[in-house]
Amino acid sequence: MDYLSSLPEALVSEILVYLKSPRDVCRSSAISWGFKSAADSDAVWDRYLPSDYREIISRSVSPLDFSSKKHLYFLLADSPLLIDGGKLSFSLDKESRKKCYMLGARGLTIVWGDTPIYWAWRSLPWGSLPQSSFSTCRFSEVAELVSVCWLDIKGKIETRLLSPKTTYVAFLVFKFVQANQGFESLPAKASVRLVGDEEEKSSTVYLKQPLTPVTSEGLSGRFPQERKDKWMEIQLGEFFNDQGDDGEVVMQLMEIERGNWKYGLVVEGIEIRPKIDT
Repeated sequence: MDYLSSLPEALVSEILVYLKSPRDVCRSSAISWGFKSAADSDAVWDRYLPSDYREIISRSVSPLDFSSKKHLYFLLADSPLLIDGGKLSFSLDKESRKKCYMLGARGLTIVWGDTPIYWAWRSLPWGSLPQSSFSTCRFSEVAELVSVCWLDIKGKIETRLLSPKTTYVAFLVFKFVQANQGFESLPAKASVRLVGDEEEKSSTVYLKQPLTPVTSEGLSGRFPQERKDKWMEIQLGEFFNDQGDDGEVVMQLMEIERGNWKYGLVVEGIEIRPKIDT
């Protein structure tokens, strides 16, 4: 493949922009020196960054230091960027290149969230969570449920912030402290709704796995999964982002029917990320 080394870098860059994924671009570096040089160029990696990336990183809580657009892409794909005063985090899905966001607990609407006898705002680190939680939490503050009988957590995000023509899935990200009660086999209502859409897509979810296989018999709904960062997540629902610049999505978790007292839930936030086909 010596003839490939003689191709102008600008031409190679034009070829590489037609590759579907950043992984393909990285693999192309092995073809020749010319391909490696082009595969590292800003002209190629600009294609994989969102068109408004400059505006997004200008909202960062702390300055973002990067040497190239390739470097910036992997910074955003590997580590969420805290923006908007630390109430929101932004990242890129490494495979699809789509935008991902997490609304921190301070960016959510939590019924009675500002009433200390019901909810407590904890600055990390703090003793009720394992030490492993501190390094993996995106935000400096989380919400701990002290005691409520009416659980209602809601988040909103404008569709203009998200990648267009993309199916997104919303997840509540949470943990339990060791002293917790009231969530065993307790069904909650999860919903995701585009503002202006009369049809609300709701489902039944459980925040705790059944204690035994026998307990799960007859339970219909979704159960939480452990994440790579050791937090738990429960899917609230999905939506197709076709709303342009004027849309808004509302995501909600509610448990108001049983009326039992609950405590020990720790809320990190609501994450919105592209749906991955399996």
